[in-house]
Amino acid sequence: MTAVPHTTHKKKPSWIRVKAPVSKAYNQTRDLIKSKNLNTVCEAAACPNIGECWAKKHVTIMILGSVCTRACRFCNIKTGRPDVLDPHEPERAAEALAGLGLSHVVITSVDRDDLEDGGANQFAKTIRAIRSVTPETTIEVLTPDFQRKEGALEIVVEANPDVFNHNVETVPRLYPTVRPGARYFHSVNLLSRVKELAPHMFTKSGLMVGLGENKAEIYQVMDDFRAADIDFMTIGQYLQPTPKHHEVMDFIHPDEFNDYETMARGKGFLMVSASPLTRSSYLAGDAFVELKAAREKKMAAQGVFNPSGASSDIDTIAALEPALDF
Repeated sequence: MTAVPHTTHKKKPSWIRVKAPVSKAYNQTRDLIKSKNLNTVCEAAACPNIGECWAKKHVTIMILGSVCTRACRFCNIKTGRPDVLDPHEPERAAEALAGLGLSHVVITSVDRDDLEDGGANQFAKTIRAIRSVTPETTIEVLTPDFQRKEGALEIVVEANPDVFNHNVETVPRLYPTVRPGARYFHSVNLLSRVKELAPHMFTKSGLMVGLGENKAEIYQVMDDFRAADIDFMTIGQYLQPTPKHHEVMDFIHPDEFNDYETMARGKGFLMVSASPLTRSSYLAGDAFVELKAAREKKMAAQGVFNPSGASSDIDTIAALEPALDF
């Protein structure tokens, strides 16, 4: 395995600098999350958008504890002996989110290779707990890859989240050094399987750039995503959390992100978000509204209409699926 060099941080260009979070709304969100003893990927992964998102009450809850069983070389989340599974975590998450009054929520987790189901049942319980408290809230899950966890994916899909997200993170060639515990095609196939199980469910995946990939490799990932019927693709700049993490090989100019977005939209994704500060859950509620609108527009263009007027309705979309070219 190729060793990852320990380097100092490269100087960030002006287009990816963000202001420190200081707003009153940010502090209110932070205090509520802490009062419920919940983890967020926003904090654990040192997301640069935390100030903007929390000020707008966009939060990504991280379940299954705060310690990961994987050691991905891009990630700032702690690796080691995982936390004891908290049976009350789903209810606490639901209570916190009700307090925030969210219209859309993202639920993610650390990898839990130590659990027989990889944490799938905790995802399902959290989805159901949120729906029992705030039934109008739409739910997006950002899951691990559930490698060697037979039946885990089906457990999460059966709980019926509105969006199923799982990130490939980087191009296949870089997996040995960036994401050594994972397998690229397993991740792509996971999302393809979601569409087989639930054609109505939106699927989403993303990758980071600046890790040493080239454009041809990114275009190939786009093609792999479309072959798996993935609806929504995100592309963002990798930022090195500490000198011990994988080095930033390149800072990609915003114009290149625009080119990636143009190419991806041309390949048929319902939605694309590509910018230096794009993250998988960045302003996910706003993105979900746009995603539904894009599906409705595509349905209308194909002459397929929902008689009830709600083209995102689960039963109707599932019934119409054979007539749609997604």
